[in-house]
Amino acid sequence: MARSKQGFPKSFLWGASTSAHQHEGGNYNQWTVWELENARIKATQAQYIWESTPGWEKFAKEAKNPGNYVSGKSVNHYEKYKTDLALLKRLNMNSIRFSIEWSRIEPEEGKWNAEEVEHYKRYLDECARLEITPIVTLFHFTLPVWFAEKGGFRYRRNIKYFERFCEKIAIELGSRFKYCITINEPTVYAGESYYSGNWPPNESSWWSNFRVLGNLTVAHRRVVKVMKKAQPNLLFSQAFNLSYTYPGDDALLTRISAEVYNYISNTYTLNRNVRHCDFIGVNYYASNRVYGYRIHNPNRLLSDLGWDMQPSDIALVLEDCYERYKKPILVTENGVADIGDKKRRWWIDQTIEALKSARKRDVDLIGYTHWSLLDNFEWDKGFWPRFGLISVDRKNYRRRARESAKHLANIIKSEE
Repeated sequence: MARSKQGFPKSFLWGASTSAHQHEGGNYNQWTVWELENARIKATQAQYIWESTPGWEKFAKEAKNPGNYVSGKSVNHYEKYKTDLALLKRLNMNSIRFSIEWSRIEPEEGKWNAEEVEHYKRYLDECARLEITPIVTLFHFTLPVWFAEKGGFRYRRNIKYFERFCEKIAIELGSRFKYCITINEPTVYAGESYYSGNWPPNESSWWSNFRVLGNLTVAHRRVVKVMKKAQPNLLFSQAFNLSYTYPGDDALLTRISAEVYNYISNTYTLNRNVRHCDFIGVNYYASNRVYGYRIHNPNRLLSDLGWDMQPSDIALVLEDCYERYKKPILVTENGVADIGDKKRRWWIDQTIEALKSARKRDVDLIGYTHWSLLDNFEWDKGFWPRFGLISVDRKNYRRRARESAKHLANIIKSEE
């Protein structure tokens, strides 16, 4: 008999998330090019940016090393995926979210790499052998160099190339998976790459930001259409980075600002895409408390990245999302940077209780995938932030399950 809404049903997906560039290693895309060009700059800036964060002394040496900002072999998930999937299974998980690297499949325009297609077939077949449900992501921030040189998602005329890649995936691999994330965190990608200028191509323009967001929306719709034609049983969403944004006082300016922040970060993109989603993928890391027109968080507990930690607020995000859209929800990312593994167990406990709370309020929750399965390459921050349930020694790629991972495994076991 399935569990009541106080617990989780037997069909619930317990898992962890990865992404190709952050975990596989050995990629050649617009990010690997950018890393080599900017590694020394990032290392020089590190102390100025991060020295006020908790535990700076623990990762200062690594953060000030240019090698930290070059992904290289990353944590070698490309070669060690069987080991990693077996570890995931040993932690009582039954699902994994991972991305298929476009630059591997189509390294040159119009030229498909059959060996790489076979690699991802073997990956998915290993998931099937271990009875692990795969959740496939098609765009997780990285682009083939040739596509980036065409202007990437800045131009609507380029969407056809992404659409063609996704159709190829549906034809070659679509029978091996059910859940598909077309685009990871469209607001984060557009904002960091085209407004804040932190990621390639380092633009700083509101117009470019919203232009790219609009093109990603169109891309999602086109991809869903073409992939469903090839594989009608596939279920789609984007992975939306959602925060709980709330007013810190009753002042009119504060309340209006909180609504504006919430609309920009959450509602705007969801409203434009949700009709073309079978479920809603939710990435949750933080809440935002607004005073006046600025965000002032309590900052009582901070992650290694200096992010205010309020894990229980995921319940409020899930409840609001379900109330608005009435679609099943899959938590596609949720985790904390914690090099000492001192906060992650608490984060997990708070999060699981919040998921139970959301279910009690009738939220249709498909599953929970923790970020991340392994320590990984955290984009412009490099390797020093540790999000992994499993630690990785990058000298020999030895894996070790952290105590927090074992704790999560025990929780999952208790829910069976």
